[in-house]
Amino acid sequence: MSFTNKPILIEKPVSDQTAALHPTIFIIFGITGDLASRKLLPALLALYSKKLLPTRFAVIGFSRRPFSREGFREFIRERLNVRPGQFKEEDIKHFFDHISYEQGFFDQSESYVRLMGKLKVIDDRWGQCSNKLFHLSVPPNLYEGILRQISESGLSKPCAQGLGWTRVLIEKPFGNDITMARTLDKLLSKLFKEEQIFRIDHYLAKEVLQNILSFRFSNSIFEPLWRTEFIDKVHIKLFERTGMEGRGAFYDPIGALRDVGQNHMLMILAFIAMDRPKSLTSENIRLERAKILNKLEKISSSKLRDMVIKGQYNGYTVEPGVAPSSHTETYIRLETRIDSSRWKNVPFYLESGKGFSESKTEIDVYFKNFDDKKSVHNPEKQNILTFRIQPDEGIKIRFFVKTPGYNFQTESKTLKFKYSDVPTFSIIPNDYERLIHDAFIGDQTLFASTAEIMASWKFITPILENWSKLPLKKYERGVREVE
Repeated sequence: MSFTNKPILIEKPVSDQTAALHPTIFIIFGITGDLASRKLLPALLALYSKKLLPTRFAVIGFSRRPFSREGFREFIRERLNVRPGQFKEEDIKHFFDHISYEQGFFDQSESYVRLMGKLKVIDDRWGQCSNKLFHLSVPPNLYEGILRQISESGLSKPCAQGLGWTRVLIEKPFGNDITMARTLDKLLSKLFKEEQIFRIDHYLAKEVLQNILSFRFSNSIFEPLWRTEFIDKVHIKLFERTGMEGRGAFYDPIGALRDVGQNHMLMILAFIAMDRPKSLTSENIRLERAKILNKLEKISSSKLRDMVIKGQYNGYTVEPGVAPSSHTETYIRLETRIDSSRWKNVPFYLESGKGFSESKTEIDVYFKNFDDKKSVHNPEKQNILTFRIQPDEGIKIRFFVKTPGYNFQTESKTLKFKYSDVPTFSIIPNDYERLIHDAFIGDQTLFASTAEIMASWKFITPILENWSKLPLKKYERGVREVE
């Protein structure tokens, strides 16, 4: 066995920050919804307070509810998810001066004509063509109609040749199955170029998840060990203490496998398992992630019971919005492998559940124990590298040292790095801050590509096709693990 002595990749090329200085209008379809007040507007406010938005920028909300100018501002201000003292009152006031509202209906072309007229008024006032960034903060079943209206109304076309780009931000889930995903992708490819499309999986913007690449490729002691000869297994966990919290009507038709399995968890797996890209550019990183997802071994119906567990916490069926006879899963655990020489026979476990004793997202990489071949699968005797994505973001590794005394017994110790111990921890952007910023500058690294979306659905679809054949295991809320 030999290892190539390739140069270690350390720095990702810096994007053209000047691209964010051009006048830009951010249009939010569905601004009266929960996502806008919880995530989008706070992220935009944070970017504004950090002076990371263009001097000339505007936010236009588009929804069907009637509002006066002041009524809309009051509505948004009351729902804005910011902590007292998080921002200066002056910044909040000036930020609101950049926000306006356009009432309209998603399925009426006249509404888009009025919206286009409003954009032109702003461009005329600024004296130049502006960038247009459209965000679809709406249920996925409305995507197709809105995208068609954007295209047919001419909103997707730059207002001047070579000046002012147009881009579209689309939330997960990207389709409800592979057929729907293909239909949506086919429509997008007709209306927009790939460089205009930004598919959001907000987990990709988590600081620790991004740091996995830097950790692997900037520390030469780890990358040579990142393979089947040294790694026993990888366990990806996404646990939530909460249950539905009022989201039952949304969650019940979807379930854990679609809600987090097809997107968050597979993208985490891709970050952990991807090969070294030729360079840390958006194109090459997304290419390597897609390669890994395409190499996932499919789980056939004959192997389903051995490799997949689904569960539901007791009390789920009495949650508001949930059908009393619902068999929707709130817990999944599945095992898969990657068909490659690097990962041959290494199991990857993906586990997610609601109603657990704690909320955490982390990745455990178990290294083989060469001192005692029999204990390879004993987690108490293995080195474990853990990436803690949330909360208490950080990285830790368990190693063994000799116990003080006359014998030669060993005991485990932990070496930790916590982001909260770093003086600059407070300036780390949250996921939507980072995503909106990167969409402004045109960096697609933290957004899912078409190839990644299709590869993830190809893996998940055979499971979904046999999902009803799998027994539903019940578990109590507050558990540490599902037996």
